[in-house]
Amino acid sequence: MYMRCICVSDIISVRVPKELREGMRRFSYVNWSEVIREAIRARIEVEERRQRKMRAAEDMDRIRNKALQLHGATDYDSSEVIRLWRRLRG
Repeated sequence: MYMRCICVSDIISVRVPKELREGMRRFSYVNWSEVIREAIRARIEVEERRQRKMRAAEDMDRIRNKALQLHGATDYDSSEVIRLWRRLRG
């Protein structure tokens, strides 16, 4: 069975300084389109991770605020509990 992949793509233009374009011409054997695609892909991954971190931080803030509303502020110090268990561990 023959399967065909239909790839839809868009064309974008990138303006580069003259010196950069001259350097690209010197290394004309490099597939500059692929270099640019990979750079864009990598940046998208960075931005997606950043957005996930921001959403996680916002979720933690919502949970913390909800706990404060339900139970009020506490004087619980987790660092003291950690130190206690480390001392007991020996």
